[in-house]
Amino acid sequence: MKKIASTFVFTALALAVGAAAAQAQPVIGLITKTESNPFFVKMKEGADAEAKKLGAKLMSGAGKMDGDNAGQVTAMENMVAAGAKTILITPSDAKAIIPAIKKAQAQGVMVIALDSPTDPVTAVDALFATDNYKAGVLIGQYAKVAMGGKKPVIATLDLFPGHPVGAQRHNGFLKGFGLTAPDAKSNNLGGAAAGVVCMADSFGDAAKGQTGMENCLQKNPGINLVYTINEPAAAGAYKALKAAGKEKDVVIVSVDGGCAGIKDVGAGVITATSQQYPLRMAAMGVAAGVEYAKTGKKVSGYVDTGVTLIAAKAVKGVDSKDVKTGMDLCWGNK
Repeated sequence: MKKIASTFVFTALALAVGAAAAQAQPVIGLITKTESNPFFVKMKEGADAEAKKLGAKLMSGAGKMDGDNAGQVTAMENMVAAGAKTILITPSDAKAIIPAIKKAQAQGVMVIALDSPTDPVTAVDALFATDNYKAGVLIGQYAKVAMGGKKPVIATLDLFPGHPVGAQRHNGFLKGFGLTAPDAKSNNLGGAAAGVVCMADSFGDAAKGQTGMENCLQKNPGINLVYTINEPAAAGAYKALKAAGKEKDVVIVSVDGGCAGIKDVGAGVITATSQQYPLRMAAMGVAAGVEYAKTGKKVSGYVDTGVTLIAAKAVKGVDSKDVKTGMDLCWGNK
Protein backbone atom coordinates (compact mmCIF):
# COMPACT_ATOMS: atom_id res chain seq x y z
CA MET A 1 0.00 0.00 0.00
CA LYS A 2 2.85 2.37 0.87
CA LYS A 3 4.49 1.51 -2.44
CA ILE A 4 1.27 2.31 -4.32
CA ALA A 5 0.90 5.59 -2.42
CA SER A 6 4.52 6.53 -3.11
CA THR A 7 4.06 5.76 -6.80
CA PHE A 8 0.92 7.91 -6.88
CA VAL A 9 2.72 10.85 -5.22
CA PHE A 10 5.67 10.53 -7.61
CA THR A 11 3.36 10.44 -10.62
CA ALA A 12 1.41 13.45 -9.38
CA LEU A 13 4.62 15.38 -8.85
CA ALA A 14 5.86 14.45 -12.30
CA LEU A 15 2.61 15.62 -13.85
CA ALA A 16 2.77 18.87 -11.88
CA VAL A 17 6.34 19.51 -12.99
CA GLY A 18 5.39 18.74 -16.58
CA ALA A 19 2.43 21.13 -16.42
CA ALA A 20 4.59 23.86 -14.91
CA ALA A 21 7.16 23.38 -17.66
CA ALA A 22 4.45 23.60 -20.30
CA GLN A 23 3.13 26.80 -18.73
CA ALA A 24 6.64 28.21 -18.59
CA GLN A 25 7.19 27.71 -22.34
CA PRO A 26 6.92 31.14 -24.01
CA VAL A 27 4.20 31.32 -26.65
CA ILE A 28 4.92 33.73 -29.51
CA GLY A 29 2.71 34.59 -32.47
CA LEU A 30 3.95 35.59 -35.93
CA ILE A 31 1.48 37.26 -38.31
CA THR A 32 2.70 38.06 -41.83
CA LYS A 33 0.97 39.83 -44.71
CA THR A 34 0.77 36.64 -46.78
CA GLU A 35 2.07 33.06 -46.61
CA SER A 36 3.20 32.89 -50.25
CA ASN A 37 5.65 35.77 -50.60
CA PRO A 38 9.23 34.37 -50.28
CA PHE A 39 10.11 37.27 -47.98
CA PHE A 40 7.53 36.15 -45.43
CA VAL A 41 8.34 32.48 -45.96
CA LYS A 42 11.92 33.24 -44.94
CA MET A 43 10.69 35.34 -42.02
CA LYS A 44 8.70 32.37 -40.74
CA GLU A 45 11.72 30.08 -41.17
CA GLY A 46 13.82 32.47 -39.10
CA ALA A 47 11.18 32.64 -36.38
CA ASP A 48 10.80 28.83 -36.33
CA ALA A 49 14.54 28.29 -36.00
CA GLU A 50 14.93 30.83 -33.19
CA ALA A 51 11.88 29.48 -31.34
CA LYS A 52 13.30 25.94 -31.40
CA LYS A 53 16.69 27.23 -30.29
CA LEU A 54 15.22 29.13 -27.32
CA GLY A 55 12.54 26.61 -26.36
CA ALA A 56 9.55 28.73 -27.34
CA LYS A 57 6.30 27.72 -29.02
CA LEU A 58 5.63 29.59 -32.26
CA MET A 59 2.15 30.14 -33.69
CA SER A 60 1.84 31.59 -37.18
CA GLY A 61 -0.87 33.20 -39.28
CA ALA A 62 -1.24 35.52 -42.26
CA GLY A 63 -3.61 37.54 -44.38
CA LYS A 64 -4.83 36.08 -47.65
CA MET A 65 -3.16 38.90 -49.59
CA ASP A 66 -1.42 42.24 -49.12
CA GLY A 67 -3.92 44.59 -47.51
CA ASP A 68 -5.98 41.88 -45.75
CA ASN A 69 -6.38 43.59 -42.39
CA ALA A 70 -9.37 41.49 -41.32
CA GLY A 71 -7.35 38.29 -41.70
CA GLN A 72 -4.58 39.70 -39.54
CA VAL A 73 -7.01 40.86 -36.86
CA THR A 74 -8.55 37.38 -36.67
CA ALA A 75 -5.11 35.78 -36.41
CA MET A 76 -4.14 38.14 -33.58
CA GLU A 77 -7.31 37.49 -31.62
CA ASN A 78 -6.87 33.72 -31.97
CA MET A 79 -3.26 33.87 -30.83
CA VAL A 80 -4.04 35.96 -27.77
CA ALA A 81 -6.85 33.54 -26.86
CA ALA A 82 -4.36 30.67 -27.20
CA GLY A 83 -1.96 32.25 -24.70
CA ALA A 84 0.54 34.15 -26.85
CA LYS A 85 2.28 36.85 -24.79
CA THR A 86 4.22 38.31 -27.71
CA ILE A 87 2.85 39.01 -31.18
CA LEU A 88 5.18 39.74 -34.10
CA ILE A 89 3.33 41.32 -37.02
CA THR A 90 4.00 42.76 -40.46
CA PRO A 91 0.99 45.12 -40.67
CA SER A 92 -0.93 45.07 -43.95
CA ASP A 93 -2.86 48.20 -43.01
CA ALA A 94 -0.79 50.50 -40.83
CA LYS A 95 -3.82 52.27 -39.31
CA ALA A 96 -6.66 49.75 -39.37
CA ILE A 97 -4.70 47.17 -37.33
CA ILE A 98 -4.21 49.53 -34.37
CA PRO A 99 -7.45 48.77 -32.45
CA ALA A 100 -6.57 45.06 -32.46
CA ILE A 101 -3.05 45.87 -31.25
CA LYS A 102 -4.37 48.02 -28.40
CA LYS A 103 -6.78 45.27 -27.40
CA ALA A 104 -3.93 42.74 -27.24
CA GLN A 105 -1.68 45.12 -25.30
CA ALA A 106 -4.45 45.69 -22.76
CA GLN A 107 -4.24 41.95 -22.02
CA GLY A 108 -0.51 42.14 -21.34
CA VAL A 109 0.69 41.15 -24.80
CA MET A 110 3.85 42.73 -26.19
CA VAL A 111 3.42 43.62 -29.88
CA ILE A 112 6.42 44.07 -32.17
CA ALA A 113 6.08 45.21 -35.79
CA LEU A 114 8.44 43.53 -38.24
CA ASP A 115 9.42 45.03 -41.61
CA SER A 116 6.48 47.46 -41.80
CA PRO A 117 5.62 50.19 -39.25
CA THR A 118 2.20 51.02 -37.92
CA ASP A 119 0.82 54.54 -38.25
CA PRO A 120 1.69 55.96 -35.80
CA VAL A 121 4.86 53.96 -35.20
CA THR A 122 4.32 54.25 -31.44
CA ALA A 123 1.21 52.04 -31.58
CA VAL A 124 3.45 48.99 -31.10
CA ASP A 125 6.00 48.33 -28.38
CA ALA A 126 8.85 48.14 -30.89
CA LEU A 127 9.69 48.03 -34.61
CA PHE A 128 12.38 45.72 -36.03
CA ALA A 129 12.76 46.66 -39.69
CA THR A 130 14.81 47.78 -42.63
CA ASP A 131 15.36 51.51 -42.91
CA ASN A 132 13.15 51.64 -45.99
CA TYR A 133 13.89 55.30 -46.68
CA LYS A 134 17.61 54.48 -46.74
CA ALA A 135 16.93 51.50 -49.01
CA GLY A 136 15.29 53.92 -51.45
CA VAL A 137 18.10 56.46 -51.13
CA LEU A 138 20.71 53.81 -52.02
CA ILE A 139 19.02 52.75 -55.26
CA GLY A 140 18.31 56.39 -56.11
CA GLN A 141 21.98 57.28 -55.73
CA TYR A 142 22.99 54.30 -57.86
CA ALA A 143 20.44 55.14 -60.55
CA LYS A 144 21.72 58.72 -60.74
CA VAL A 145 25.21 57.52 -61.65
CA ALA A 146 23.99 54.64 -63.83
CA MET A 147 21.99 57.06 -66.00
CA GLY A 148 25.28 58.61 -67.10
CA GLY A 149 23.99 62.15 -67.32
CA LYS A 150 20.92 61.32 -69.43
CA LYS A 151 17.76 63.25 -68.62
CA PRO A 152 15.63 60.90 -66.51
CA VAL A 153 12.12 60.01 -67.65
CA ILE A 154 10.90 58.18 -64.55
CA ALA A 155 8.12 55.71 -63.85
CA THR A 156 7.45 54.28 -60.40
CA LEU A 157 5.66 51.00 -59.69
CA ASP A 158 4.56 51.49 -56.11
CA LEU A 159 2.85 49.37 -53.44
CA PHE A 160 -0.59 50.86 -52.78
CA PRO A 161 -1.73 54.25 -51.43
CA GLY A 162 -0.99 55.17 -47.83
CA HIS A 163 1.35 52.36 -46.84
CA PRO A 164 4.44 53.62 -44.94
CA VAL A 165 6.88 51.16 -46.54
CA GLY A 166 5.72 52.08 -50.03
CA ALA A 167 6.05 55.79 -49.29
CA GLN A 168 9.45 55.50 -47.62
CA ARG A 169 11.02 53.51 -50.46
CA HIS A 170 9.50 55.74 -53.15
CA ASN A 171 10.48 58.99 -51.47
CA GLY A 172 13.92 57.69 -50.52
CA PHE A 173 14.54 56.84 -54.17
CA LEU A 174 13.63 60.40 -55.18
CA LYS A 175 15.90 61.81 -52.47
CA GLY A 176 18.81 59.60 -53.49
CA PHE A 177 18.42 60.65 -57.12
CA GLY A 178 18.61 64.28 -56.07
CA LEU A 179 14.98 65.18 -56.69
CA THR A 180 12.51 66.99 -54.45
CA ALA A 181 11.20 64.47 -51.93
CA PRO A 182 9.17 64.28 -48.71
CA ASP A 183 11.04 63.18 -45.61
CA ALA A 184 10.97 59.69 -44.12
CA LYS A 185 7.96 60.45 -41.91
CA SER A 186 5.60 61.19 -44.78
CA ASN A 187 3.16 58.58 -46.11
CA ASN A 188 2.49 60.64 -49.24
CA LEU A 189 4.28 59.81 -52.49
CA GLY A 190 6.38 62.68 -53.79
CA GLY A 191 6.70 61.51 -57.38
CA ALA A 192 4.29 63.94 -59.01
CA ALA A 193 5.99 66.97 -57.46
CA ALA A 194 9.39 65.60 -58.46
CA GLY A 195 8.42 65.24 -62.12
CA VAL A 196 7.80 61.49 -62.30
CA VAL A 197 5.88 60.93 -65.54
CA CYS A 198 3.92 57.85 -64.43
CA MET A 199 3.08 56.24 -61.09
CA ALA A 200 1.22 52.92 -60.87
CA ASP A 201 0.25 50.67 -57.96
CA SER A 202 1.70 47.17 -58.33
CA PHE A 203 0.81 45.74 -54.89
CA GLY A 204 4.27 44.14 -55.07
CA ASP A 205 2.95 41.67 -57.64
CA ALA A 206 4.66 40.67 -60.90
CA ALA A 207 1.49 40.58 -63.01
CA LYS A 208 0.28 43.94 -61.69
CA GLY A 209 3.78 45.32 -62.18
CA GLN A 210 3.70 44.24 -65.82
CA THR A 211 0.28 45.85 -66.35
CA GLY A 212 1.42 49.04 -64.63
CA MET A 213 4.51 49.22 -66.83
CA GLU A 214 2.46 48.64 -69.98
CA ASN A 215 0.14 51.47 -69.00
CA CYS A 216 3.08 53.75 -68.25
CA LEU A 217 4.67 53.03 -71.63
CA GLN A 218 1.42 53.95 -73.34
CA LYS A 219 1.44 57.21 -71.42
CA ASN A 220 5.10 57.95 -72.15
CA PRO A 221 7.12 55.63 -74.44
CA GLY A 222 10.29 57.55 -73.56
CA ILE A 223 10.58 56.19 -70.00
CA ASN A 224 14.21 55.32 -69.28
CA LEU A 225 14.27 54.82 -65.49
CA VAL A 226 11.94 52.63 -63.43
CA TYR A 227 11.73 52.37 -59.65
CA THR A 228 9.78 49.39 -58.26
CA ILE A 229 8.58 48.65 -54.73
CA ASN A 230 10.03 45.13 -54.89
CA GLU A 231 11.65 42.61 -57.20
CA PRO A 232 8.51 40.78 -58.36
CA ALA A 233 7.18 44.13 -59.58
CA ALA A 234 10.55 44.74 -61.27
CA ALA A 235 10.34 41.38 -63.05
CA GLY A 236 6.88 42.33 -64.31
CA ALA A 237 8.15 45.70 -65.50
CA TYR A 238 11.02 44.06 -67.38
CA LYS A 239 8.60 41.69 -69.11
CA ALA A 240 6.56 44.65 -70.36
CA LEU A 241 9.67 46.52 -71.47
CA LYS A 242 10.99 43.48 -73.31
CA ALA A 243 7.68 42.98 -75.11
CA ALA A 244 7.97 46.61 -76.24
CA GLY A 245 11.60 46.15 -77.32
CA LYS A 246 12.81 48.67 -74.75
CA GLU A 247 14.47 46.49 -72.09
CA LYS A 248 18.02 47.51 -73.07
CA ASP A 249 17.26 51.22 -72.83
CA VAL A 250 15.84 51.33 -69.31
CA VAL A 251 17.46 51.26 -65.84
CA ILE A 252 15.38 49.34 -63.27
CA VAL A 253 16.08 49.64 -59.55
CA SER A 254 14.27 47.89 -56.72
CA VAL A 255 14.22 46.75 -53.08
CA ASP A 256 14.10 43.32 -51.40
CA GLY A 257 17.16 41.12 -51.95
CA GLY A 258 15.42 37.78 -52.49
CA CYS A 259 17.37 35.10 -54.34
CA ALA A 260 15.21 35.44 -57.46
CA GLY A 261 15.77 39.20 -57.43
CA ILE A 262 19.52 38.88 -57.00
CA LYS A 263 19.61 36.45 -59.92
CA ASP A 264 17.78 39.10 -61.94
CA VAL A 265 20.50 41.59 -61.01
CA GLY A 266 23.10 39.14 -62.31
CA ALA A 267 21.09 38.63 -65.51
CA GLY A 268 20.70 42.36 -66.16
CA VAL A 269 16.95 42.42 -65.55
CA ILE A 270 17.38 44.65 -62.48
CA THR A 271 20.24 47.15 -62.44
CA ALA A 272 20.53 47.36 -58.64
CA THR A 273 18.52 46.40 -55.56
CA SER A 274 18.61 47.16 -51.85
CA GLN A 275 18.75 43.90 -49.91
CA GLN A 276 16.93 43.48 -46.59
CA TYR A 277 17.03 40.63 -44.06
CA PRO A 278 13.73 39.06 -42.95
CA LEU A 279 15.34 36.15 -41.10
CA ARG A 280 17.19 38.60 -38.87
CA MET A 281 14.00 40.56 -38.10
CA ALA A 282 12.12 37.41 -37.09
CA ALA A 283 14.93 35.95 -34.98
CA MET A 284 15.29 39.21 -33.07
CA GLY A 285 11.54 39.32 -32.49
CA VAL A 286 11.39 35.79 -31.09
CA ALA A 287 14.38 36.46 -28.82
CA ALA A 288 12.66 39.58 -27.49
CA GLY A 289 9.50 37.57 -26.84
CA VAL A 290 11.37 34.92 -24.88
CA GLU A 291 13.09 37.60 -22.80
CA TYR A 292 9.71 39.20 -22.04
CA ALA A 293 8.29 35.86 -20.95
CA LYS A 294 11.24 35.26 -18.61
CA THR A 295 11.78 38.72 -17.14
CA GLY A 296 8.72 40.82 -17.93
CA LYS A 297 10.99 43.31 -19.71
CA LYS A 298 9.60 44.72 -22.95
CA VAL A 299 11.67 46.02 -25.83
CA SER A 300 10.91 49.49 -27.15
CA GLY A 301 11.70 51.82 -30.02
CA TYR A 302 13.12 51.13 -33.48
CA VAL A 303 15.86 48.64 -34.35
CA ASP A 304 17.42 48.89 -37.82
CA THR A 305 17.95 45.36 -39.18
CA GLY A 306 20.24 46.50 -41.99
CA VAL A 307 20.21 47.08 -45.75
CA THR A 308 22.87 46.50 -48.43
CA LEU A 309 22.97 47.76 -52.02
CA ILE A 310 23.56 44.90 -54.49
CA ALA A 311 24.65 45.63 -58.06
CA ALA A 312 26.33 43.69 -60.87
CA LYS A 313 28.52 46.69 -61.65
CA ALA A 314 30.10 49.02 -59.11
CA VAL A 315 29.77 52.75 -59.81
CA LYS A 316 31.89 55.62 -58.52
CA GLY A 317 30.80 57.20 -55.27
CA VAL A 318 28.14 54.64 -54.34
CA ASP A 319 28.98 51.77 -51.98
CA SER A 320 27.61 48.44 -53.20
CA LYS A 321 28.26 44.71 -52.97
CA ASP A 322 28.42 42.27 -55.87
CA VAL A 323 25.97 39.58 -56.95
CA LYS A 324 27.92 36.81 -55.21
CA THR A 325 27.59 38.60 -51.89
CA GLY A 326 23.91 39.13 -52.58
CA MET A 327 23.40 35.43 -53.31
CA ASP A 328 25.23 34.47 -50.12
CA LEU A 329 22.84 36.63 -48.08
CA CYS A 330 19.61 36.24 -50.06
CA TRP A 331 16.36 34.59 -49.01
CA GLY A 332 14.15 32.23 -51.02
CA ASN A 333 15.17 29.39 -53.33
CA LYS A 334 18.76 29.60 -54.53
